[in-house]
This record gives sequence, C-alpha cells and structure tokens, in this order.
Amino acid sequence: MSEPLVVASRRREVGSASARSLLLTVLGEFVHPRSETVWTTTLLESLAALGVEEKSARQALTRMASEDLLASSRHGRRVLWELTPDGARLLEEGTRRIYAFMRERRPWDGRWLVLSVPIPETHRRLRHRLRTRLTWLGLGSPTSGLWVTPDDTKAAAVHAAVRDLGLEDQAFAWVGPASGIGHEGRLLAEAWDLADVEDRYLAFLDTFERRAPEGPREAFVAQVEMVQEWRRFPFLDPDLPAELLDHDWPGPRASAAFHTRHARWHRAAQAEWDRMDRAAGPKP
Repeated sequence: MSEPLVVASRRREVGSASARSLLLTVLGEFVHPRSETVWTTTLLESLAALGVEEKSARQALTRMASEDLLASSRHGRRVLWELTPDGARLLEEGTRRIYAFMRERRPWDGRWLVLSVPIPETHRRLRHRLRTRLTWLGLGSPTSGLWVTPDDTKAAAVHAAVRDLGLEDQAFAWVGPASGIGHEGRLLAEAWDLADVEDRYLAFLDTFERRAPEGPREAFVAQVEMVQEWRRFPFLDPDLPAELLDHDWPGPRASAAFHTRHARWHRAAQAEWDRMDRAAGPKP
C-alpha cells in the first residue's frame, strides 16, 4: 500500500481512543527518550502525519492530562507538555516490554505455572483488571478462574498482581510439569487464540517487510505505525517455548523484521521529529 493510501486509511479509522494510543507511541519513541518538553503544535503535526484529525488529537492530549500522564504549562497563547512521573514510568515499562519481547529464547524445562483465582461474574470490573494484568504477563485462561503459563519465572509478578488486587485469600498457585492427563495442544488452543496471533504476525510481516519509506517524513510515519502494531503482540502472544509449537511459528521472524527496520528507519524518523520540534519554535 502506498504512503498516501496508508494515511488515508488511517484517517478513516482513527478515533479518539486510537488517537490516544498513537500519542502514547509518539511520546514513547520521541519524547520520553529525550526527557524533553514538547509544544502542542509539534504533537498535533506528528499525529496529523499519522492520519489523526486535530479534534481527536486534542482530545487525546486532554485525556492523558486527566489521567495524570501529561502535564501542561501555558506560555502566552501556547501550551508546553511534559510527561509526569506516572507517564514516564508507564512508557518506561512499555518500552522495556516492547523491545525485550521475543529477544531471548531459552530451552523449556517442562514446568507450568498454574493460578486458580475464581471471581464472581458480578465483580466484572475486578475480573477485567485481573485479566488485563495477567494477559500483560503472558498468561492464558483455558477455563474460567484458571490461568496458566509455561514460564514459571513469572511467579513473583503473578503474585504481585494477585496481591495488588486484594485476591490473595481466594487464590492458589503452583508450579510443576503436566501429569500426562489431557493433551497440551488442547490446553494451548483453549488458553490462547494462537491462530489469530499467527494471522496477525503474517499481516505484520506482509505490511512492514516490504515497506521502504522515502525521506524523513515517510520514515517517521512508518516507524510509528510499525511500533504501534508491534506493541500489541506482548498482549496477544504468550511467547511459548519452541517445544510447545508444532510448526514454524512466525513470531521470531516478525521480531527480527521489527528490530531490523526500526534500526534502519530510526535516524530519518528522529530527523523528522527534530524538524517538527524546531518548526514549533524555541522553548522557554
């Protein structure tokens, strides 16, 4: 797909929710690493390049400020933004997860971490919060109230999630190998939608392996859109050990493509950000 078509397609689909997500990606790639402030004008221009209308971009800024992720200061008729400590921590954690994901492959010792934590249907908000935390850690749920992962090194993080949500008194967890009852392939299919994840990897590869941006502006757009797509995978893919996969899983290839192209586009994308930052004018 050509660059104009990519932007046109993005403009049709981007609303305030995805505008916030794109804003987080821009902040994580270009603002947080520099620990700098940024004018509203720069953020609006960068999001416009990604197909976000000004109204949605301003709503995203307002929403992030209300969440105490961004703070603003007025200078005449202009507004300067900076990350709050909470915003910086959020982006730091996200950056570590995004760029470390699938970078280290290690042999599997056959041990599973299993968590049982039943929550009544009536406590939907608590169920959602637990699901968000455990999914972020790579756990899957083959049946209601049961969570599993073949990575037992996550036991401490799982314990922290359970403790933070006040669920220690109703949760149980244990680590060990499968007993031989049932088939692990069925467990995987019920805990994660691996077919959907694989399709997403193949779509990612189809989009970005062939993409060749020309010039800083296109490199900026390509890099942000690629990071925006890649950041979904730590939520979707449990990063299963090779021993549990029955075919050539496209995840490692997609990871290699992501890191190779990010390195290739980085300098030009940063140059385009610098241009937008300078065009917005000097900072106090």
